[in-house]
Amino acid sequence: MSRFETILVDTDADGIATVTLNRPDKHHAMNGAMIAELTEAAAGLGADAAVRAVILAATGPSFCAGGDLEWMRAQQQADRAGKIVEAGRLSAMLTALDALPKPLIARVQGNVYGGGIGLLAVSDIAIAAEGIKFALTETRLGLIPATIGPFVVRRIGVGMARQVFFSGNSFGPDFGLRAGLLHEVGPAADLEGRVRRQAEAVLKTAPGAVAAAKALCLHLGRDNDIVMSIEALADRWESDEAQERIRAFLG
Repeated sequence: MSRFETILVDTDADGIATVTLNRPDKHHAMNGAMIAELTEAAAGLGADAAVRAVILAATGPSFCAGGDLEWMRAQQQADRAGKIVEAGRLSAMLTALDALPKPLIARVQGNVYGGGIGLLAVSDIAIAAEGIKFALTETRLGLIPATIGPFVVRRIGVGMARQVFFSGNSFGPDFGLRAGLLHEVGPAADLEGRVRRQAEAVLKTAPGAVAAAKALCLHLGRDNDIVMSIEALADRWESDEAQERIRAFLG
């Protein structure tokens, strides 16, 4: 994988990769370079058979402040076509992370705003430290959380989205848990261990089955197709990987 400027990518001997947002001086606000690098990293890690799980993390006290100010200025000055192209790049990045055929676990150690909530929405599991803040403040700028909207609404539902899309008010981890945006919240001192335990649990599973199960979740999230789910299960039953593990279990 190529060298990156705005993120760090590292894979340990167990096959657990960590993608770390690395613009601490900008609170990891996303710009065009970070969007492109996250897209590239998702493709590379997804294609790497040695990678079993991916942790999404950040350096410093913040997780992600949303959109970079210079990136937003460029958006403001662009024509309609240019705005649409750049929104498409952000959407493509979120789609790439969403469809990553490996579990994506967010390690949320600090505050999350705007587009950063989109990153949590496309993570399979999001584990956060106590006392941090979240907010979608786009309406304060006359904008809407549109590009991340499909991912966030699918994650937390329309009812919860209506509570946070409009006001711009911040909310805490408790609301994040109730909404389904977060899966665990606890002391910051325990965050690394809890994230690692989730990642290590994946090592006991069959990688092809995990990829198929995630693809099934993504499909059912868009279209509740009973026939497709039955066929997907049959496909897994017939795979060499499942046959080997089932034989070992039954034996």
